[in-house]
Amino acid sequence: MSNTDIRPEEIHCRTEDLPIRDPLRPRVEIITSREVPLGGPRAMPVRRTLPQRQRSLIGAWCFVDHYGPDDVSLTGGMDVAPHPHTGLQTVSWLFTGEIEHRDSHGVHAMVRPGELNLMTGGHGICHSEVSTSATTTLHGVQLWVALPDAHRDAPRDFQHHVPPVVRVPGADVKVFLGSLAGEESPVTTYTPLLGAEIVLDPAASITLDVDPSFEHGVLVDTGTVALFGTVLTRAALGYTGTGVPALELTNTTDDPARIVLLGGTPLGEEIVMWWNFVGRDHDEIVAYRDAWERGSDRFGSVTGYTGRVERLPAPPLPQARIRPRRNPPTADPNCPTQDPA
Repeated sequence: MSNTDIRPEEIHCRTEDLPIRDPLRPRVEIITSREVPLGGPRAMPVRRTLPQRQRSLIGAWCFVDHYGPDDVSLTGGMDVAPHPHTGLQTVSWLFTGEIEHRDSHGVHAMVRPGELNLMTGGHGICHSEVSTSATTTLHGVQLWVALPDAHRDAPRDFQHHVPPVVRVPGADVKVFLGSLAGEESPVTTYTPLLGAEIVLDPAASITLDVDPSFEHGVLVDTGTVALFGTVLTRAALGYTGTGVPALELTNTTDDPARIVLLGGTPLGEEIVMWWNFVGRDHDEIVAYRDAWERGSDRFGSVTGYTGRVERLPAPPLPQARIRPRRNPPTADPNCPTQDPA
């Protein structure tokens, strides 16, 4: 998915763990979303939780958009013309609807509920995304993973995986990246990652063993879920730092609740994000933008897209270099947390 902000900010991201006082009852940081318009003649809204001023990375996860349920008859659905990417992998995961994907690696594929599509755009790739005519409701998440420095020029690639439903007491789990609940995804990533959809039974409480070297984020799609007793409402993301061996999740409602669990080892590198590019400094971003505007072979071209415009033009660059953005201290009033200790 493209970041279609008209005036995207340049964001310097770096890893900063939340301090852990008690690994069995860790502090939970609540990250609220902001609404961003995306595509369509009447602009389909998406809820963005990463990046934020509050926190810009969870492991190598650097971008989290959550959208729907969206009535495409009212918004026009998703129609994102060919646009470029560098230095990242895109992770598409749907709950409802269908999206047609085309990219400059020559891939033409459908994104369907419960099926992972992962595209690697290290050195450079471009792609388009359009909800199909059969789609009446569009609902899902679009995620980006920053590639580490050693692999940020990785060649174009595309992987598809349909994870099985794993039943644990109190919940159904689909592991699309990494490993959880005895299930391991075969999809290749360049840093240790976890990505899973979890549907909790009504009023259920579960404990999931996780890798303590990971930091984790719990994004609530439907219902209300407590993470270590901290209540997360719909579209909120709860964050815990490294050193936590298990996650305690409770569905506080009498209906099923769905979350997306993201995790990974701290990236340990500073990255720069602007529009659809991930780089390491301002000058790289300028070069990427120039290459896209010139029609460079770095990104290739998409065939078969028939939208309103041939490709998305890059927005104007910021007038000055932006100072590095760091996560604020947990005492910041704009960074609500719970510290059971």
